[in-house]
Amino acid sequence: MHTAHIELLQQMPIFGGLRADALGILLDEATTVKVAAQAFFFREGDPAVSMFVLERGHVAVLRTWQGRELLLSRFEQGDCFGEMALLDLFPRSASVRAEADCTAIELTPAHLYRLYERDAAQFAMVQMNIAREISRRLRETDDLLFRARMAAEAAANAAPDPAAPADTGLEAGGRAL
Repeated sequence: MHTAHIELLQQMPIFGGLRADALGILLDEATTVKVAAQAFFFREGDPAVSMFVLERGHVAVLRTWQGRELLLSRFEQGDCFGEMALLDLFPRSASVRAEADCTAIELTPAHLYRLYERDAAQFAMVQMNIAREISRRLRETDDLLFRARMAAEAAANAAPDPAAPADTGLEAGGRAL
């Protein structure tokens, strides 16, 4: 019944190593959602209640800063997003907008809890996989932050000191004018 969805999930790092029957438990009550192009799966600040596995389409992950939407990332078919909702109780840290018509599998903490009740070892595997994926994304973010700080420092070091006298290249009596 869930064969196509199970095959999709088995290709994803978050569900890597899980048996087909465990994935079936997750999918038994999961819903499939359709989101039209330019509509939002969720917005920054919304309650975080589920994650999504993108079956079809592609999405943009956005944050708002000074009234502008800034692109953080893009996800395509076979990617997942919103997985922090399965681990923490904080509001959404970003918005996810469909860039094309999308279809996604929606999974909630309740789906994971049912897996825990039926197969604690497979539940632990999902939790470890989610932690690994979040850790991987955190490392990427750390690297971006490091490179941004290095670029800012290089720019600051290259900028002339506004308090220093300007070098006109002109001299009179051995002194700069």
